[in-house]
Parts: sequence; C-alpha cells; structure tokens
Amino acid sequence: MTRSRPGTAPSLPPVAPEVFAAAVEGLSTRLRRRLDAAVESLAATSADAAEDGTYGIRCGEDALVTLAPGPSGTITSPDQARCTCLLSPRCLHRAAALGAAPVADPAPPAGTALPTAPVALPARGPSAGQVRAAEGLWTAAAAVLAAGITAAGAVARAELLRAAHTARLAGLHRAEGAALDVVRHLRDARDPQGAHRVQRPAGPVAALRELLLVTHRLKAADPDPGLIGAAHHHHRPDGPLRLHGVCREPVVGPGALGGVLTHLVDDAGRWYTLRDVAPGGPERARRAGTAHVALRSFLSDHERLSRGGLVVTGAVVAPDGRLLAESGVRATFAAGRPWAGFAPAAAADRTGDAPPLTGCDVEIVAADGEGVLARIDTGDGPGPAVRLAPAHRHPALAHTANLRRLGACPGLRVRVLGRVDPDRVTTLRPLAVGPVPGAGAATLRLPDEWRDRADLGYDRLCDAHFPAAAPGPPPRAAADASPVDSPLRRVRDLVELAVTGGRRAAAEPARDGDRGAHAAVLRRGGFATGADLYAALGAVAARRPRDAFGRPAGDDLDRYAAQWLATAVYLNGTEAALRRGLWHR
Repeated sequence: MTRSRPGTAPSLPPVAPEVFAAAVEGLSTRLRRRLDAAVESLAATSADAAEDGTYGIRCGEDALVTLAPGPSGTITSPDQARCTCLLSPRCLHRAAALGAAPVADPAPPAGTALPTAPVALPARGPSAGQVRAAEGLWTAAAAVLAAGITAAGAVARAELLRAAHTARLAGLHRAEGAALDVVRHLRDARDPQGAHRVQRPAGPVAALRELLLVTHRLKAADPDPGLIGAAHHHHRPDGPLRLHGVCREPVVGPGALGGVLTHLVDDAGRWYTLRDVAPGGPERARRAGTAHVALRSFLSDHERLSRGGLVVTGAVVAPDGRLLAESGVRATFAAGRPWAGFAPAAAADRTGDAPPLTGCDVEIVAADGEGVLARIDTGDGPGPAVRLAPAHRHPALAHTANLRRLGACPGLRVRVLGRVDPDRVTTLRPLAVGPVPGAGAATLRLPDEWRDRADLGYDRLCDAHFPAAAPGPPPRAAADASPVDSPLRRVRDLVELAVTGGRRAAAEPARDGDRGAHAAVLRRGGFATGADLYAALGAVAARRPRDAFGRPAGDDLDRYAAQWLATAVYLNGTEAALRRGLWHR
C-alpha cells in the first residue's frame, strides 16, 4: 500500500452524481450541518492507495472510509463506499469522502458503440415527466444562485446532483450536463487547495446561465429539440482525419494542474485539440510544450506537431474536439500549413464547447504595463484600439516577456491568435503571433522552421525576429489608443457579484446612491435595456416579501432567478455582438 501526500482529495476516484446525492440524503439534519466542515477537513488527511485499486481515508481513530471503484475507475454504486463506524452507511465520514471526490461524467450504457457522427436530436418537445424534471433542476439552481457559489455547500451540491440524476433518467441530457458543470464550479470554489487563487467568475456565470436558461424553457414546454440535447458520446469520423497544427497553449488549471493544449484544424475548418494535462502546475506546463504526444504509436512532440500536421485513422473525438488515444487509433506525421494559409478570423468557428480562438492583424502602439496597446489592422489602416494581455503571468512561461518585447516596437504589424478576455471585450490574450503577409519590413521575421508562428508561452522572441530598423510610431499617439471598455462592465459586475456573493451581495448596489448614476451611464452609452435590467436586478435582490405583521413571508426565489437570468442572457448576447463587431471584421 502506498500513501499519498496530504491534501490529495482531487486524486480520489470520481463519484457518480447519484451516489453522493444518496449519501447526503441519508444524513440526519444535524450531520448535514457539519458536512461542509467535514469535506474541508479531508484536505489535511492522507489518503492510502492500495495495489488493488482501493482508497483508504482515515477519519478519526475509529473510522476508515474505503472507496473501491469499479473497472471504469469510478464509484458507480453505494456499496463501493464503506465506512467502519457504527453509523455507516448513514454516516458523516462516508458522505464527506464522497463529497471530496470529483464528480464523474455520465457513462454511456454498457455495450454502446461509438457513433461515426454526432447523435441526431429528436424532433419533439419535452414530455410531462421531462417538464417535472426541469422544474426540479430549476429549483435547485435557483437556491444555488440565491446563496452564491462561495456559500453553497455540499448539501446544495447534493440537491443539484439529485436533480441532475432525475434529469438524466428523463432524457434531459443538455440540462444534466449543465447541472454537472455548475456542481464542478461549486466544488472548485470551496476547494481548500484552491483558496489562494482568485476565482474567475466568468465560468460559474456561464454555467448557471446555461442551466437556468435551459430549465426555464423546458418548464414552459418549449418544443425546441435542442433543449433536450443528446448524450455526449465520443465518435469516430468517417474516414481519416487530415489535420494541420496551429499553435500550442500552456494550460495551468486548478489543483496545481499543468500541461499543454495543441490546436489543430482540418481542411474544412473544424478545430481539434490534443491535450496533455496532469499535476505539476506552471513548471509542467513549460515542459509539456516539447513533450511526446500521447497518441498511441505516434512518434513526435507537441512543438513539431503544432508546426506540422498529422493524419489520423480510426480517430476517436470527444464532444469538445479532443482527440483521444483509444484502441484502434493510428496517426502519422504530415506536412503542415504556414500561418499565411489561415484566415485571421478562421478560428472563430470551432468544434465543441470550448471558447473559440480569435485571430486578427494588429499594429503595435505602445507597451502598457505587462501588456501591449494596439490597433486592429482593417486593411485600410489602423482601426479600433485594443489591449493584448498575457495569457499566463508565471515566469516559467514566456507570455509576459514576449509581450514586453512586442510593446517595445511601436509600428510593428503582427498577426495574433488568442482568446478574448471574458471580462473585457477589448482585451485579447494572445497565444501565438506571426508576420502579416504583405507587410514588408514592418512585421516579424521568424525562422523558417517556426512556420510563420511563435507560440508566446514557449518560444522566445529576440532581436533577430524584429525588423533591423523600428517601423516607427503609428500616426496616432499612444494616449489616443487606450481601449474604451463598454459601460456594460457595470452590468457584468452585478451579474458576477450575484453569482459569487449571492442575493445579499447583489442587493447592495440597490441600497447605495450610485444605482441611478450607473443606470444613467448605461443609457448615455446607448444601453437602455441594460440600464433597466441593472436597476431591476438590484431591486428584486433587495426585495423581501413580508406578511401583514411584518414577518418574512417566504422567499421569491423564482422571481429573483428569472430576473438574474434575463440580465445574464442580455449581457451575454450584447457582449457577443460587440465581440463580433470588434474582432471579426
């Protein structure tokens, strides 16, 4: 038996949602109140991994929890989690151990063959049973929203998981997936190992918006078949895949994860990724950039692949576009394409659920701290002002140093590919840069072996990659090139505050004297609907129904959740339109 280091709860086997939900349901009210503290205490407890694949977690002197996952490596049955205490299986130790483990993805039924194409959606609306399942998910999600992700504990997670399991049994695949996504964000928000990190609210906001929107429409018996969704299966494309490497993206995730994501595209413009992520943090992310590609017998590394290509036969593709190293997969190295062959906006259309990459040509204006001020090159001259910011700031990765070097060369024209910052529509976090075709001496001069691209997290730009003489400052001064963020920032702040801090936090702007001023700024900016929604969300958050004697008369969670949803949907749609207008010209 081997002993893991303390605080290795993420290394525990994943647990099926219904198993954890049933364990919490079996607890008494008194034990439920202690569940969050018990889950957090496991971060300081060692887990023993035995050679037979079981895990032992010591909970005090008289209690040992044993997790025995099945052949799939997942806890799928209640009898695979046992405790030696007298209260087992209705004990706090067992429920806490299951709550500390990651949530398993729903498994397809045994014997299900991999489809050769995505599963078609049924052309029908929800049944009565599906409407009831959606109502249960809406209620659980509304409770999470009212509490906020930092306060919604293990009991709230269990209620959401139980509703998600009911949705699965009812065939609501999209709603179930959205619920599991919210649960993972809840778990990350209360992870003691991640307490030192600044939690980005964009992920939880998007997850709750999707869950509430889908269940709201299902509750109303919306006949759109897309609301039912389809089970997420891996699939095998018809025929071999001919893929071209685009760039490498360092990955630094929660739980000290680190690795690399290599982006590829086929001749039809569909995007795929090869992922290599494991514990190790930024240092592993740096090393993974030149590591061997884990795709069966394929003999190459991520650096060579990102500038070349491959042909995959028998490919297995996950719903998010990941290429999987399953049995029967064969891959051979092939020539790639230079970056000049990729249209700047081609990355806006991406397969799967991952955020799209955005590409454009820009003209450097000046350094801006760790980032760069630039103007989008419209072809007819400099366009709107934007900001380029480091994708990662850790010194083990080269993003900050490379952007600093670019900022020191005003007038330089470069092609950039990256992700638009979810919090600021005018900020791009570039992953790779290259020369602008036809720009002559006013652009980068990269080595032939780099294939017209530099991965900003891995490759180091030096003097030899820049023009011998600086192109010179652009016609506009740097002071005139500062990006102007949309007044919608005020709406985003309130929407995010509601998710992270709950209803009480969202009510605070309604109590201060600046609410009217914020709404006025939105109206002056042309966002009259945004101003109305901003004011209404704060007012509904602050409203507390009372009876004739002044006593609390219940909580109108439905109304609050519906108002937040309306504001979040408006914000998402409007910001998407702003992004398209700015970046995809």
